[in-house]
Amino acid sequence: MFLLPALVLLGALVVYPIVFSVYRSLFDASGSGFVGLGNYGEMFSDEGIRTALRNNVVWVVVAPTVSTALGLVFAVLTERIRWGTAFKLVVFMPMAISMLAAGIIFRLVYDQAPERGVANAVWVSVHDTFSDPAPFPGAKPRPRSELRPSGGGGFTTRSAVRAGARVELPLVAARQDDLRGARPAGAAARRPGVVSGTVWLDFTRGGGGRPGVIDGNEKALAGLRVEAVRGGAVVASAMTAANGTFTLPGGAADGARLRLPGANFAAAYHGVEWLGPALVTPAIIGSYVWMWAGFAMVLIAAGLAGVPRELLEAARVDGAGEWQVFRRITVPLLAPVLVVVLVTLMINVLKIFDLVYIIAPGSSLRSANVLALQLFQSSFGTDVDEGLGSAIAVFLLLLVLPVMYVNLRRLRKERRR
Repeated sequence: MFLLPALVLLGALVVYPIVFSVYRSLFDASGSGFVGLGNYGEMFSDEGIRTALRNNVVWVVVAPTVSTALGLVFAVLTERIRWGTAFKLVVFMPMAISMLAAGIIFRLVYDQAPERGVANAVWVSVHDTFSDPAPFPGAKPRPRSELRPSGGGGFTTRSAVRAGARVELPLVAARQDDLRGARPAGAAARRPGVVSGTVWLDFTRGGGGRPGVIDGNEKALAGLRVEAVRGGAVVASAMTAANGTFTLPGGAADGARLRLPGANFAAAYHGVEWLGPALVTPAIIGSYVWMWAGFAMVLIAAGLAGVPRELLEAARVDGAGEWQVFRRITVPLLAPVLVVVLVTLMINVLKIFDLVYIIAPGSSLRSANVLALQLFQSSFGTDVDEGLGSAIAVFLLLLVLPVMYVNLRRLRKERRR
């Protein structure tokens, strides 16, 4: 009599949905045609569902392991410092945020525009510290000129040059902001024994001028690297002067082609495409670790508080270093707690849905797909098929059952002790 209300509630909320899902998975999308295990066969033949399964494996292996490891490190390192409690509070604080709010936060964090995305703001700052910006991003040769594209964003002359020759390399499409303070272009002097030339913006504001000829106040493109290339190797190089002129030694450059490498024209660095198909899953796992490392830290810190300090002190007295104490004493004594945290996070990860649904943009959603999200899309998306959705739900339950079984065995062993 006392158990009856609990059994009724358990049956209505747990047993009945499981039984009905298994039953519904044996029928087609309309629910009227019996297909047996057909939905399960379709589930494993669908490329999108196979991608979701692969991503789930990555999630189960990486996310709980990293979260538990960080929680262990935080719990151990903050044990002896005065502000350890404040640090733990800050690390645990993301647990107070819902998955929806965390997803919105990290959608902004991973924005590719550095002025909006924190991750790319940091990354671009580091990149720009060690990399020189291109002098004239976006500039390119005038159509039907001597220069032609040569790969990597660079341009190479169509024919080889000879010692004593003068080569004119006109460009267009340079931004006016990059030309502030630029001097008028000057014609290079023809000199025996060297290859000389001029690189300039072959464009006269207001119209006029002759293509391929330095006219009036057309601006010089200073600071561009010019290379002499023979057989795929750079044999000589020079930088353009303030008036756009350059000289190369004729002995080395004779018979070579002149190249303006792509580094002269590379577009401004805009950061990493965190939410592109290649990095979207690791990026979302990072947001999950940000939320759940605090949960792991609190549980491990509670277990650490129960570790006998006499054992740790005895090991130190016997000459053990801190790393040996941590590896041979602390971690083995915390093993039951670590298993609890790891198993709990594995069960949680198998059901992950919110973060993936919110953070992944539409263009990368297929690459970031997981089983719980695929279940939602199959059951309530554009191509509604509740039979297939129920099959995915049953399969997800079967994946969770071994983890739950391990957890139950561990609890029984703890009770026997």
